[in-house]
Amino acid sequence: MGNDSNFEGDHMIIYHGSEHIIEKPVYHGGRRNNDYGYGFYCTEYPDMAREWSASPGRAGILNSYEFDTDCLSVLDLNEHSILTWLSVLLQNRVFQLNSPLAREVYSYLIEEFGIDYGSYDVITGYRADDSYFSFAQDFINGTISVTQLRQAMQLGNMGNQIVLISRGSYDHIKYTGYEEVDSNIWYPRRKSRDDKARKDYYSADKYRYIRGDIYITRIIDEGMKKEDVRLQ
Repeated sequence: MGNDSNFEGDHMIIYHGSEHIIEKPVYHGGRRNNDYGYGFYCTEYPDMAREWSASPGRAGILNSYEFDTDCLSVLDLNEHSILTWLSVLLQNRVFQLNSPLAREVYSYLIEEFGIDYGSYDVITGYRADDSYFSFAQDFINGTISVTQLRQAMQLGNMGNQIVLISRGSYDHIKYTGYEEVDSNIWYPRRKSRDDKARKDYYSADKYRYIRGDIYITRIIDEGMKKEDVRLQ
């Protein structure tokens, strides 16, 4: 297995936002339709985990862990084309493929930009929160270009998520404690972040057709591959 990250040999503190105290994460205990499939989804940023844990009227839990990545293979999707990230998302999240173009995009991206992510222990990359998922859907529908998709993924400062994928990776995580999260504080912050990302995305200078830019129709028509420098 390869290693595409700087994580090897590192000891990290990571956080998981939830409704529950999770002392021992369960392999394949999450939902199949998360961004990268089954896995335990964490972040290096405690405030992000606090936001993710918060829901209207319900307290959340910030779970903390020590994570030893020594000898683990880590796939850093940020070191690959954003279309590789999208190909992984397509294989796990539920997209609306209501047009012939969307169905062709689905097949093309998985075939030409897919990666054997299941052979890794850990994946790190963008989190496709609600607004980010809608940006990816727009790209598939041919509404925005590769450049606009990259720009959109920087909105809201969501940071990266760290996902334990393999069974063996769960042996490298150690529970260190939890704190209760006040939803009256952290849910508004989560909503504000998402609302701002959407507002910035739909602003006039970011959401328009750009002549000469690369849209998915051009990628397919010209048979562009993941090695194409124009997509880096």
